Amino acid sequence: MESFRLNKTIATRVVQGHPWIYRNELPKLPLDFPPGELVELADPKGRFIAIGYCNPKSVISVRILSREREKIDGDFFLRKIAGADAYRKRFYAGEESYRVVYSEADLLPGLIVDRYGSYIVIQVLTAGMERHTESILAAIESLFSPQAIVARNDIPSRALEGFPVERKVLSGKLEPPVVILKNGLAFEIDLLEGQKTGFFLDQSENYLQLEGLVAGGEVLDTFCYTGGWSVHAARFGAKAVIGIDASEGALDLARRNAARNGFESRCRFEAGNVFDLLKAQEGEGREYDCIILDPPSFVKRRKEIENAVRGYKEINLRAMKLLRPGGFLLTCSCSYHLSEGRFREILLDAARDVGRTLRLVTLRSQAKDHPVLLSLPETEYLKCIVLQVLSP
Repeated sequence: MESFRLNKTIATRVVQGHPWIYRNELPKLPLDFPPGELVELADPKGRFIAIGYCNPKSVISVRILSREREKIDGDFFLRKIAGADAYRKRFYAGEESYRVVYSEADLLPGLIVDRYGSYIVIQVLTAGMERHTESILAAIESLFSPQAIVARNDIPSRALEGFPVERKVLSGKLEPPVVILKNGLAFEIDLLEGQKTGFFLDQSENYLQLEGLVAGGEVLDTFCYTGGWSVHAARFGAKAVIGIDASEGALDLARRNAARNGFESRCRFEAGNVFDLLKAQEGEGREYDCIILDPPSFVKRRKEIENAVRGYKEINLRAMKLLRPGGFLLTCSCSYHLSEGRFREILLDAARDVGRTLRLVTLRSQAKDHPVLLSLPETEYLKCIVLQVLSP
C-alpha cells in the first residue's frame, strides 16, 4: 500500500477530523496510479494517521476511510453499514424507508444507501467505493435481504471519477409499483427514474411542520414533484391544495399518491413553470394561506451563487405577494453553497421590497438520517424556513 507523508498543516487537519485531502496537497503521483487505490497517510515524522483511497484524477484526491490500521474488506463494510443502520433505528424504530448511509457523515465517503421497504438503492460516487462494490453488496444482502438492489449511479460526478453514469437493477427483481410508508402516509415512488433515489427522504421530518399551519386553508405547493408536501398538507387539514411541477410524470405520481391516501378531492395538480405561474397569479389577485417553495438546487458550483441569489429572491418575493395576512411561507434551499445566513438575508430583502413584515416560525435542516459531520460543513446543505406574514 502506498504511503503519503503529509505536511504538518494537512496532517493536523486530518487528525482533527477532516476527511479529505486535495490534489495539490499530495506529492506528484505517477500517471498510471490506479484510481481508487488504498493509501496510508502519515504525519511529517512518518507516524500513521489514517487509511483512505486515492484518485489523482479528482480534485478531492484522498477520502479517508479509517483512522485505524485495519483491513478494508468485507467485514469492514459490514460493520460500518450495520453501525450506520443502528444509528437510524434509534430515531426511526419501525420505519422501513430512510437513508442508511450518508457518505462522509457515516465515514463511508462516496457511498449512499437508501432503504425503501424491501428495496435498497445505492449510489457509488467515487472510484474508491467502486472498487469495493462487491463487498458493499454482500453487506447489504446480509443485513437487509432486499427484494432488489438498484444502482442510481447517475450522478455527474461519477464521470469526473472516470466511471459510467448509469441506472440499473444490480440484483433481485424490481416489481412496480413500489409503495412506501412515510409519516403514516403511502407514497408510490419510482426507484429508477425518480429524482434523487426516488423520494425526498431528507424532508421527511420537515413535512410534519405543516401541522398547525394549513388547517382549513388554501395551499400552493410549488415544485411539488410527487406530492410529498401536498399530501401532508391535506393530512393536516388543508381545505384545498394546488401542486405545480414541470414534470407530467411526477404529477401523475402525485395524483396517484393523493388518491392513495384519500385526498384526491382536496389536491389538484397542474403542469407549469413556477416562476411564470406565480407572476400570473399575482396579476389575477390570487391569495393563499400557505405557500410551499421547495425548488431544486439553483447552485451547483460556487461561481453560480449570484445568479442563484437572484432566483431565490424572485421566487420568494412573488410568493410573499400571494400570501394573505397571517399566512405562512415554507421555503427551502438544498444548495450547500447558499449559507443559512445568506438565505435569511435574501428572504429579508424580498420582504422589504414587497413591504411585508415576516415572523420566523422555525428554521430546520435535513432529517436525522442525513447527519452532519461537524468537521465537514459540506454534509449540511438543506435549509427549511417557515415564516408568517404579519402585515400586508
